[in-house]
Amino acid sequence: MSVSYETAKTQLLDAALAHVPFDGWSEASFQAAIRDTDVAPAVARAVCPRGAVDLAVAFHHRGDEAMTARIAAEDMSALKFREKVASAVRFRIEAVTDKEAVRRGTTLFALPMHAADGAKLIWGTSDAIWTALGDTSDDVNWYTKRATLSGVYSSTVLYWLGDDSPDNMATWSFLDRRIEDVMQIEKLKARVRQSPTLSRLMAGPNWLMSHIKAPARMPKMDFPGSWTAPRE
Repeated sequence: MSVSYETAKTQLLDAALAHVPFDGWSEASFQAAIRDTDVAPAVARAVCPRGAVDLAVAFHHRGDEAMTARIAAEDMSALKFREKVASAVRFRIEAVTDKEAVRRGTTLFALPMHAADGAKLIWGTSDAIWTALGDTSDDVNWYTKRATLSGVYSSTVLYWLGDDSPDNMATWSFLDRRIEDVMQIEKLKARVRQSPTLSRLMAGPNWLMSHIKAPARMPKMDFPGSWTAPRE
């Protein structure tokens, strides 16, 4: 009986998770997942051309989907925006079903040949958070928000991997401190904008950045942004 692409990948991922703590996101885990499922080897390779690497990517996307669903289900109307961001990062970490699988994934995506995949996944998580929280920016702020949150998220995950405090309380304190650092940067940017001298010094860079647009403003192209020509 044939199975759909997504069903096959889900079966392989579920089976692989039993082996990843011992063998990592490796070919050994991928082959074990094939043996543990009814997915034919040829189908498994078609679904996951890179084997366990593609399953590691799917595992990360599964966590993003669980986080997005929780954000949609939670009532965060009474929270300040910084608290909403902190909650979203916490939801993403709490969506993890296997901490060792994340640890092994961190090792995998630290390898030079997979570093680009890891950076893309972190950026995707940050984008999912901002989108779920209703971000409507379409200029350079679209990029700076996601770049900043990517740093907060990735550093918090690394801290969480070594955290053995009750209910991960040390991790959540670490997260709050990282977000406070970001807020201090935003306050500094506001002071620069309000300063007559500094605002004049930033006039050129601000002019350039004003023409940078978010990807949504650039249909039918594969580049991560766009440039709008200034009007005469």
